[in-house]
Amino acid sequence: MTPSTTLRAALVGAAALTLAACGSGGGDTAAAGGPIAVEAKDDACGVARSEADAGQITFEVSNKGSRVTEFYLYAEGDRIMGEVENISPGLTRRLIVEVPDGGTYQTSCRPGMTGDGIRAAFTVKGGAARQVDNDAKLAEAVSSYKTYVANQADALDAKTGEFVAAVKAGKVDEAKALFPVARTYWERIEPVAESFGDLDPRTDAREADLEPGQRWTGFHRLEKDLWVSGLQADSGQIADTLRADVSEIVAKAKAVEFTPLDLANGAKGLLDEVATGKITGEEDAFSHTDLWDFQANVEGSQAAIASLRPVITERDPALATTLDEKFAAVTDLLAAQRQGEGFKLYTDLTDAEKKAFAEAVDALSEPISRVAEVVAQK
Repeated sequence: MTPSTTLRAALVGAAALTLAACGSGGGDTAAAGGPIAVEAKDDACGVARSEADAGQITFEVSNKGSRVTEFYLYAEGDRIMGEVENISPGLTRRLIVEVPDGGTYQTSCRPGMTGDGIRAAFTVKGGAARQVDNDAKLAEAVSSYKTYVANQADALDAKTGEFVAAVKAGKVDEAKALFPVARTYWERIEPVAESFGDLDPRTDAREADLEPGQRWTGFHRLEKDLWVSGLQADSGQIADTLRADVSEIVAKAKAVEFTPLDLANGAKGLLDEVATGKITGEEDAFSHTDLWDFQANVEGSQAAIASLRPVITERDPALATTLDEKFAAVTDLLAAQRQGEGFKLYTDLTDAEKKAFAEAVDALSEPISRVAEVVAQK
């Protein structure tokens, strides 16, 4: 997705580290067990080590290229173990991920935040106890969030079914009304929903994100049919494919075993989603229902933080207070844009209102970026 330059200042800066070539391992550029430096360029992804012991693994990702980038750690089947997005040129962001099981993984830098990225094999050695095995509060946080995800997934399945039925029946006005409602449940759990390989682009790819030769399916293809081009001969087929893909995502989402760091990273990821699409008006380019998605991303982030709140409050009470204040500032701004049961169209916002949103998300993004380190404390 195209980043919002307004929000780039919210990203966490760190000193740049000297790196080895892409995929190289075992050098002196990073001490064993310490943070692994990653140098992301437009045509290379230099990872200082290609292996690490199981447990908490930290990557320090410095963008040395000219394009906004992101960094992923993938498990088998392109299951996302952790990601950090929206890294502007010259900035560094940290990814802390819990990998308790040894095996072969992949690192990936994605310059321009598109495509499969520049990948290299990454080996995790041995095994490690999970945080939830030794910390009752973290275990409770994970259990609470898993329940939240399951509830949102069920609602996503139901509302997508209603949306698909309206599209197939040619009920354009009804389908338009259901579009932002169904997507609300998707957006609340987007870091989970987007972690299952090709299912995410099949479901949520925007026209501007398509790779050459990629068939366009999913919510945004139907959005264009409904608001711009009119229902097409294959709209019913696209709707059926969306229904099947969402049902598969729902089943997978309800079976995911989360780590506490998944919650922390997911909360930050949802704010990145706001920055890279909703606040710029690029997400729902045809319907302009971006504020529905914006609200849902914020609610999903808040739900993850709420699950972790007892841990955050115990370990860093000042951070807990700051998070409450910054979330309240964003939700107050959203409340002011309510219209009926939904929101104003994004195109109806003034430049001043858009700037206020950018500044509020900016202010929230920084403390949320600190949650992972608090959760990672031993």
